[in-house]
Amino acid sequence: MAAAPTISAPEGIDRFLEQELGKQLLRFTTAGSVDDGKSTLIGRLLHDCKAVYEDQLASVKKSPVNRSGRAIDFSLLTDGLRAEREQGITIDVAYRYFSTPRRKFIIADTPGHEQYTRNMATGASTADLAVILIDATKGLLPQTKRHTFIASLLGIRHLLVAVNKMDLVAFSESTFLQLETDFLALAERLGNFSVQCIPLSALEGDNLVTRSVHTPWYNGPTMLEHLETVDVKPALEMESLRFPVQSVIRPDARFRGFAGRIASGTVRQGDEVLALPSKRRTRVESIVSFDGELAAAGPSDSVVLKLSDEIDLSRGEMLVAPDALPNISNRFAAMVVWLHATPLELNHNYLAKHAGRIVKARARKIRHRVDINTLEEDAAPRLEMNEIGLVDFETSQPLFVDSYASNRTTGSLILIDPLSNATVGAVMIRDDRYEESVFAAETHEVTSEERATRRGHRSAIVVSHGGRSLAALLERALWEQGLDAISVLAGQASAANELFRRFWELGLVLVVWDEFDENRIDRKFLRHVAGDFYFELASSESSSSPEDLFDDALRIAKRVKLDGTTLGKGAF
Repeated sequence: MAAAPTISAPEGIDRFLEQELGKQLLRFTTAGSVDDGKSTLIGRLLHDCKAVYEDQLASVKKSPVNRSGRAIDFSLLTDGLRAEREQGITIDVAYRYFSTPRRKFIIADTPGHEQYTRNMATGASTADLAVILIDATKGLLPQTKRHTFIASLLGIRHLLVAVNKMDLVAFSESTFLQLETDFLALAERLGNFSVQCIPLSALEGDNLVTRSVHTPWYNGPTMLEHLETVDVKPALEMESLRFPVQSVIRPDARFRGFAGRIASGTVRQGDEVLALPSKRRTRVESIVSFDGELAAAGPSDSVVLKLSDEIDLSRGEMLVAPDALPNISNRFAAMVVWLHATPLELNHNYLAKHAGRIVKARARKIRHRVDINTLEEDAAPRLEMNEIGLVDFETSQPLFVDSYASNRTTGSLILIDPLSNATVGAVMIRDDRYEESVFAAETHEVTSEERATRRGHRSAIVVSHGGRSLAALLERALWEQGLDAISVLAGQASAANELFRRFWELGLVLVVWDEFDENRIDRKFLRHVAGDFYFELASSESSSSPEDLFDDALRIAKRVKLDGTTLGKGAF
């Protein structure tokens, strides 16, 4: 008999660690109504995957609480709080970890009760897949709609629908098919989901890890097979670089780098990057990690970037791809899950924490509140705890944001109460345009001609180059010429075009500027609105002094004034 090959202990450990590090990680959450069997399902899955330690199992067997009627109440493996065991419900989010030869898993067992909606949203915020439980004896319940809606809101695109307690309906194929049809109709209404429905019994272990003999009519995967094989790569993975700076690393006078976690995109040595908010361009000289220098780094990598130029960057600022900027704005629309007992109120001061940056924020308008039992939208003056709504926000400083659908890091933020330091809201930024409620009317009793007659001049739009300071000087110069002028930041609101049109209807002279990227100004739209009364200064160099700005203002005033007269130069 040939001798078995010998493997040294260090070699075996190294090989095992290499295999473990190479496994893909899947984060998934569970959701369902009270008593659907979520905790039992997760406990049984852990038990059958041999992911429960002997002392844990012994503790559960000795527990005085056992509602299963069996030797083991599997729900106790996840319901660890005393109140949870006493009431037989999940209250807080319980995280469990296990591994199979194919994947590593992090489970978030979330509450099913309506009053713990915020806990469910918290547990699902980082999940790649959601397990939605349906009690085969009850069918789809309001909580099923609630949790599916939240999964859609949080950008989860993969759903595993566990039709549980099939043993109580004699493993009826017709019951399963009807529930599958009902849920697929709900999922189609809420979003673009990838859905896998599985008939199972958490108590008995049918179709969890091993295929059940009671469902010969079911040809799909078991729950574990689906979890091990589902492709959870995001459908819309942003390719543009987003690197929020977390800290500045300076161990000695020869090295200065910027540490952070890449939110999206790939960065390579030699790549050109743009620093926000300074808008300085530079190149990546080196990429440093725990394992040494790297040629490139991608999403979720925590690295230190050393730049070719000495530029001023600090925590909360960002390095991005120069040809694909985020929306640089202090106004945006977002879906909010309210987490606190004190309701969200308009114009109340909050702190917004976004990608390491903290700024002051106010809710300016609640567009609607979502009734997540019926999925209908209704008006609301405020949001109570566990409620969800679409809200317009304004911050004290511009943020560098993307929509949550394209980037979870730059598309989300949390609201903090500045007095109690409590996290009060989870915010997911939308592509919706910010609504200027003060200009909400679509029709006016007063005509544009009447407004022009009262002001003595027509409406006009002037595009200014050179940023905030020159725009302010031009605004003052136009004002000195008797024009009712106002300076407006082009990137200030995603609803800029609609805002400009409303200003135009009010008879104002708009000075439009952009501090970061003048290419974002929609000149075609502005020319369409203003016609012959659209003006654009040639360049920042040609309008760099008060005298030049006065000449520009004088030329514009002659065109737009009704009587063709101008005021004297005066104090300007």
